[in-house]
Amino acid sequence: MINEVISNFHMWFVLSLAVILLTLYMTSWISLEISSLLILSCLLLFFQIFPLTGQYNINLLDTSTLLAGFANPALISVMALLVVGEGMVRTGGLEAIGENIAKFRIPPILLFSITLVCVFILSAFLNNTPVVLIFIPILQAIAYKSGLSVSSMMMPLSYAAIIGGMTTVIGSSTNLLISSSMNQLGLRSLDFFEITPLGLILSGVAMVYIIFILPLIMPNRKETSALQRNSRQYISQFVVPVDSELIGEVAVAGTFRALENVTIRSVLSRNKVILPPFEKYEISAGDTFVIAATRQTLTEVVSKHRGLFYPPLLYGLDLQKTRVEEFQAESKEANDDGEKDTDKDKDKDKDTIIVEAMVTPTSRMVGLTLEQFELQQSRKAIFIGIQRRAEMFLSRMTDIRLQSGDVLLLKGTSEQLESLRPERDVVLISGTRGVVPNRDHAKRAALIFVSAVGIAAFGLISITLAAITAATAMILSGCMNLNQAGRAIDRTIYLLVGTSLALGTAMTATGGVAYISNLIISLIGTSSPALVLSIFFLVV
Repeated sequence: MINEVISNFHMWFVLSLAVILLTLYMTSWISLEISSLLILSCLLLFFQIFPLTGQYNINLLDTSTLLAGFANPALISVMALLVVGEGMVRTGGLEAIGENIAKFRIPPILLFSITLVCVFILSAFLNNTPVVLIFIPILQAIAYKSGLSVSSMMMPLSYAAIIGGMTTVIGSSTNLLISSSMNQLGLRSLDFFEITPLGLILSGVAMVYIIFILPLIMPNRKETSALQRNSRQYISQFVVPVDSELIGEVAVAGTFRALENVTIRSVLSRNKVILPPFEKYEISAGDTFVIAATRQTLTEVVSKHRGLFYPPLLYGLDLQKTRVEEFQAESKEANDDGEKDTDKDKDKDKDTIIVEAMVTPTSRMVGLTLEQFELQQSRKAIFIGIQRRAEMFLSRMTDIRLQSGDVLLLKGTSEQLESLRPERDVVLISGTRGVVPNRDHAKRAALIFVSAVGIAAFGLISITLAAITAATAMILSGCMNLNQAGRAIDRTIYLLVGTSLALGTAMTATGGVAYISNLIISLIGTSSPALVLSIFFLVV
């Protein structure tokens, strides 16, 4: 009786963790990575303190057992395939495909269809995210040239990439996990193209709908999006340099004449936060202004006040903790030691452009502030604004933790901004499309990729071995380096899948899986297998 109570105690704790994890994933109250680590830590600590003992008093859910999911062959295959896909992206092979499609002089609907079919085929073998990011500007160009609505093309693009993964085992991480699970249960794992016939039937019907019907029912935001682009507000901040024309200006009726059309949210001066109204406030060197303005207004500010965003915003955080006199002394000393460098920085403003960039779901920037991210420190580009859908922040721009989908306003030379494209932390959505890097290695990357797929498809070696070998070949052949390969690995997928597998192991060992299965069967009764599967699919 005592053992049964203890067993139930373990089961209910694990089921509670499963509910909490699903809630955190659905609500996004905290990031997926933190949610996964939190639940994993609770799981490991619980079974260390309250072990689930079996025969010979052995802990059935010790640390090595729970963490075994992170070494799951399917999960390793997914990570290796992400590296292979990144090699294809970095060598420019995928961009070349998209650019050649865009050159076709055929009716827009046919060009749109060919593009989606191409995305569908590529996503059957590659991760969806880089494929979608590459084809976004292609579809934008098609829409602009043909006079079609860009908004009606974006969701079909996403859906085409998703359903493409239905056709092969490596098309999505879930397919690989199912195949691996079948192998662990003593069943034969799925062949490379085993699901392709049924997948093509389902995806074929879906593609007809996506190409011909979905664009007709999608809202046309062509006119409103242009309006929103010109009127939406960005949060920005800048530090007043010692040689700025703004110094000494006094606010009249709460506004500064030199900052016309700019909404000043706060001023940080000598460790004091000054809030509106700013009646008779005099601007001093070292003041940090937190403002809200449109892209056009910020562009005008940058153009009118050369060097206003130099030094970079990071240094502005340090200035808030120092006296203005120290700031002036440091600035003068820097000017004396490197006057030529400062002049070069200001001269750069003459050749700079301002573009919008969106933070990608797999970006290293997600969860970090602008202060923490190295893009600003490397001075590849300067952040001058951030916008998150309709949300307007009250805090400083450098205190905002970035989320996927955030739109950043970046300032820099065309060369600096183009250097951001291979990093895949942001995707440029306006201003420039840029050049394609490392085209010389495109053929070897394609050869590695096709060879790996072909060898795995014919069953000569396992998918896991083929993926790891191909990822290694991408690095050794010069298609990418180790740092780039490391960045290609999606930590969100790794932690999410690994934690879920650990939770599944715990649910199986504690009897939680059997409890849920019996509960479902008792509710459904002796229904047909088709009905049981249908209800199960609906729940999933």
